[in-house]
Amino acid sequence: MWDYTKSVMDHFSNPRNVGKIENANGVGEVGSLACGDALKLYLKIDPETGKIEEARFQTFGCASAIASASALTEMVKGMSIEEASKVTNDDIARFLGGLPEQKMHCSVMGREALEAAIANFKGEEIAEHEDATVICKCFWVDEQKLREVVIENKLKTVEEVTHYTKAGGGCGGCVPDIKRILNDINGTKADEPVEKPRMTNLQRIKLITETIETKIAPILRADGGDIELVDIDGYDVYVKLHGACAGCSGAKATLQKIVQETLRKEVDPDISIIEASK
Repeated sequence: MWDYTKSVMDHFSNPRNVGKIENANGVGEVGSLACGDALKLYLKIDPETGKIEEARFQTFGCASAIASASALTEMVKGMSIEEASKVTNDDIARFLGGLPEQKMHCSVMGREALEAAIANFKGEEIAEHEDATVICKCFWVDEQKLREVVIENKLKTVEEVTHYTKAGGGCGGCVPDIKRILNDINGTKADEPVEKPRMTNLQRIKLITETIETKIAPILRADGGDIELVDIDGYDVYVKLHGACAGCSGAKATLQKIVQETLRKEVDPDISIIEASK
C-alpha cells in the first residue's frame, strides 16, 4: 500500500498520451517484461526546429510506471530536444508531486526512454550491455547505468540503489558489487567502516512470512488465537489477530507488541506492526 500523491493517482487513472505515433521519428524502448517494467516512448520531432510536437507512450508496469510515463509525455511536448535532454528522473518525480522512494526506478526508466528516443532521432545508438559489466543479473542492470544513477541522484546506500534501479532487490548476489561502486564514487576508503548492507525487499518479505508462520503463529494458536499476514509495505507489516487474540484492546495491544518485538529481533529493528482494517 504505497502513499501516492493525488497527481500520481490522476496520471495512473487517467494517463495522458497513451498509444503509438505511427510516423514517430524518435523512439526509445527501455526495460523488459522479464524484469517487470517496460516502456516505449514515441516522439514526433520537427526536423528543422528540433521541437517535440507530439509524445506518446506504451508501458507495462505498476501505477508509478504508468504515471511517470504519462507525466514525461506532458512535460516534453513543446520542448526542443536540447531542453528535453536535460530532463532528469527527479524532474519527473517532482512533476508528480513526489514518488515513494521504492518507486523512483520508474522515473529513472522514463528518463532513460527519453534519452534513447532523442538518440534515435539523431541517428545515434546507445550501447545496452556490450561495453559494460552486468552487475545485477536479476534485473539486468549494468555497472555503467548504476554509476550514472548513483552520481546523478547522490545515492549513498545499497537500499537507495535498489529503489532507483531495482539492482539488489532480487537474490542479493550483486550487493557486494553495488557496495564497491558506492564506495568508489563516494570516496570511502578501504580501511573505513562501511554500512552493513540491509536485506533486499524480497529477502525481508520472505523472512517476515517465515517468522510469522514458524515462530509467532504456533504460539498464538496454542492459546486459541491466530494471526493473519495481510500485507507488507516496506517495514510496515499489516496483520489481523483472530480468536482469543481479538479479545479486549489491552490484550490485543500486548499481542501486537509481542509480534512486533519478535519480528524486530528476527528480521529488522525498524519493523512496525499495524492492525489491518476489517
